[in-house]
Amino acid sequence: RTSGLGEALVRYIAYASQLETLRGRLVSAAIYPALLVAVGGLVILFLMGYVVPRFSHIYEDMGGNLPLLSRLLLQWGLAVERYWPLLLGLAAALVMVAMQGSVRRMVAQRLVRLMWRIPAMGERMRVFQLTRMYRTLGMLLLGGIAIVPALDMVTGLLSAALQTRLTNVTKSIREGNTISQAFEAGGLTTAVALRMLRVGERAGNMGEMMERIAAFHDEEMARWAEWATRLFGPLLMLLMGLLIGVIVVLMYLPIFQLTESIR
Repeated sequence: RTSGLGEALVRYIAYASQLETLRGRLVSAAIYPALLVAVGGLVILFLMGYVVPRFSHIYEDMGGNLPLLSRLLLQWGLAVERYWPLLLGLAAALVMVAMQGSVRRMVAQRLVRLMWRIPAMGERMRVFQLTRMYRTLGMLLLGGIAIVPALDMVTGLLSAALQTRLTNVTKSIREGNTISQAFEAGGLTTAVALRMLRVGERAGNMGEMMERIAAFHDEEMARWAEWATRLFGPLLMLLMGLLIGVIVVLMYLPIFQLTESIR
């Protein structure tokens, strides 16, 4: 549409390389948490399937004198010991179902919707989509496309909720409002993007300014991804440690109480 196919392909290659780099960084960062979850899960299964049932037999004579949480934990351990073939079969069936393509797509869609509802994650996903939109709009405007047709062309880059906002923004611009006013009213800006849009309107270089907005948020997303991947591993280790610690404490809590009563 802009007669700049070569430039568009170069931009696409740069964008695809950036996504591949981010994906590789996330995958590399996820290896350690995945191993941590696997090892922690095996430890918890060992405790629930072997250690906890042994404690259950020791505490049988104490009956109702056990603390409530300890009784619940011991009952879960006995259930795992008694029905472990059934539980193993259910786990294998779930794995087989999860390997189907349709199920994976459905689960991925559910996860995406869940991530949108998490405030911090949803905001990052919104900024990521807005960055793609600003970058494409900048290319279109620099190629001589008017703002309204350019907005119609970038609709497919946004999610359904943001597409509705973009439709309202396009309508507002058709009615004579400025780009910055329409984007601000439609919720398709950030604090930095809004100021840069106003500068672009005054300087008459809106296409270049939209590309600068996209570059700024690309760098911000890269910093956030690096920070999140570094923080995720320690938080996951802390969570697994807390789970294992709670199980151990609940197992030994009756012994502590019995010791106190003897004293």
